[in-house]
Amino acid sequence: MKFIRHHFTVLTCSLVLLFGAAASTSAQETEIRVIDEVIAQVNDGVITLSRVKRELRMIVDSYVAEGKTREEAQRIVDEKQGELIANLINEELLIQRSKELGIENEIEANLNQRFLEIMKQYGMKTVEALYAEMEKSNIDPKDLRETWRKQATRDRVIQREVTMKLYWQPSAKEIRDYFEKNKSRFTKPEMVSVSELFLGYAGRNEADVKTKARQIMEQLKNGGDFDKIAKESGDPGLLTQGSGKAERLPVSELMEVVATPLKGVKVGGYTEPFEVDKMGLVILRVDGREEASSESFFDENAVRMAMMNEKAPEEQKKFMAKLREDAYIKISDTYRPTVSPILFADERKTKEGN
Repeated sequence: MKFIRHHFTVLTCSLVLLFGAAASTSAQETEIRVIDEVIAQVNDGVITLSRVKRELRMIVDSYVAEGKTREEAQRIVDEKQGELIANLINEELLIQRSKELGIENEIEANLNQRFLEIMKQYGMKTVEALYAEMEKSNIDPKDLRETWRKQATRDRVIQREVTMKLYWQPSAKEIRDYFEKNKSRFTKPEMVSVSELFLGYAGRNEADVKTKARQIMEQLKNGGDFDKIAKESGDPGLLTQGSGKAERLPVSELMEVVATPLKGVKVGGYTEPFEVDKMGLVILRVDGREEASSESFFDENAVRMAMMNEKAPEEQKKFMAKLREDAYIKISDTYRPTVSPILFADERKTKEGN
């Protein structure tokens, strides 16, 4: 269910970017140069001041969107500049590793598929139409795509280099021994099965969408057929593709925005319409509920996942430390005092512990 599950080299000199030069005269040449300071060199890549400022602006904007004043947001971000630069260096290392692994095309294909799914969800036929709707909501499609690309790159590299290796590492005996020692962790959780109606705001007046949601709720309360409404809306772009699809979900893993409306709704009942990410309204039908059980049961996948999750945080730290160790990283004198302690914090702790 889309909305239930959904929901960041150094040269001591400056990098000179030549943007253009004026025509020569017999006496002299006039050049226009823009100087962009290089904060850090990471192997063959660089972290520039303009890139850092761009990232800082995006973070400030996100804080403002959450309700903070721009001055307050700027103060918070300024205090975290060293952390941001350290994150950008780690991000650059992961991007370089993704190229070595040859998974760039895979990541790009997944990004394209993600945008395609959104297009289908909102009943749009072109990417241009989707981008136009995003811009109306003050969302920069290029910034969003870049953010998703960074997330996907990090996730894929960590998955390939860390978590999948941890998943397949334990032997059959180790899996069984772990289960026997941790039986209380492998019990049946409380489950809820739901079907969804999603009414999107895209290209529509929000007040009209909310009115439509109230009308649908009246139909449902008067015995209307949920599945028929999902399939036969008078506005196929309003009730989007995927509406009516059922899913079985662990109650403990539900986001609060979903868990709260579902609380107390009996099988066959409906939630009141609730908003998700300011993108639209959702109505859920509860198709089934399964109580939690204290009885332990063996599930190899669940045990492997538990063992993997237990070791993953420390192994990720070791992996990133190894990337940094094998890389050429040079931070400019201006930024080294605030960046290095953060960037190499794990390595320092390891040395202190030995």
